[in-house]
Amino acid sequence: MKRWRGSMLLGFQMALLAVATLLWGPAAQSDEPPAKPLDAAARTRAVMEKYQPVIDRGLQWLARQQFRDGHWEALQGYFPVPMTALAGLALLADGSTLHQGRYARELENAVDYLVNRFNKKTGHIGSNNDPREQERYMYGHGFATLFLAQVYGEETDEIRRKELERILVGAVEFIGHAQTRLGGWGYKTAKEGREFDEGSVTITQLQALRACKDAGIPVPSEIIEKAQDYLKKSSVSARKDADDNELRDQEGVIYSLRQGGGNVRPPLTAAAIACMFSAGEYTNKQAIKWLNYCQKHIPVDQTGRDSFGHWEYTHFYYAQVIYTLGDDRHAKLRPDLGPEDLLTWSRYRDVIFPYLASRQNQDGSWSQGYIGPVYTTSLHLLILQLDKGHLPIFQR
Repeated sequence: MKRWRGSMLLGFQMALLAVATLLWGPAAQSDEPPAKPLDAAARTRAVMEKYQPVIDRGLQWLARQQFRDGHWEALQGYFPVPMTALAGLALLADGSTLHQGRYARELENAVDYLVNRFNKKTGHIGSNNDPREQERYMYGHGFATLFLAQVYGEETDEIRRKELERILVGAVEFIGHAQTRLGGWGYKTAKEGREFDEGSVTITQLQALRACKDAGIPVPSEIIEKAQDYLKKSSVSARKDADDNELRDQEGVIYSLRQGGGNVRPPLTAAAIACMFSAGEYTNKQAIKWLNYCQKHIPVDQTGRDSFGHWEYTHFYYAQVIYTLGDDRHAKLRPDLGPEDLLTWSRYRDVIFPYLASRQNQDGSWSQGYIGPVYTTSLHLLILQLDKGHLPIFQR
């Protein structure tokens, strides 16, 4: 009896299947094409959507830290000029300008603060009389010049634009006068610093000059050429390929050319590549050697480990480098490498973005490093927003 009922049930199901096939065709067939993998643009949109809440929390925290006069500062009130510039860059990277966007008011206040610290006689943005700025004021001047150049490029108000143009022309002249005889820059002007030079300050000035040049501000070519020569002379061999293949040679940048500099520094080497790439020199042999060194000595993982104590600074520049490489440029630079050994932005992003998200505090800030949360939060937000493409200096 059970077998008979089972046979009846099976027959009924087969009849239904036959009717369905007659009406709608075979169930296994479909007019829909198989799903295609996401293209690069779609993957980027998906990543940005995923991490936008992380970015929003960081930006909101940063906006709350701004003082009434428009400035931000590091721990114990230090470095108000560079902190204001870096925080301002992070807000610009979200797409806001002085006239529109959710952080327009904060940006306008930041610009006002820096404009009010411009010395018309010297071209310096900052104050040597402020004890918070006295020792390393060239950092502040360089970052402020970079920030104002990005603002200038998007400014539509003619009066404000003329004001920014005047300030940037003066700022470029100040950078030129501050350059050492060897072509680099130190924490102070060459005169006040007794010709002391240092790699990270030099890179700050170079990016500022590049931003000004891109925005249409006159920049004497000899200043940039001397600085580029300085970086090349500051580069020492870290590894020579046994088979004399130049593509595999490694070189890195030392701390100071005048003082001999000591060991090669991964953070400075990454920053030097960023400068060269921002100048459009993507296939420069020197950049390839620097890149080989960085790939060997800068970990791209979620441990936060490094042997040089400047993770935030290092990846601020290294992220710019790999973002510029995208997913195909490293293969053109190093055709001898297999796919698994190539540096690609999508692979870097898949590792570093979740790491940054995991390190964010509940209030939206990042507090790693010893300069202070405004500094670290600004740099991390700039990394997370590279794909937005709102800052000309960081665009591919």
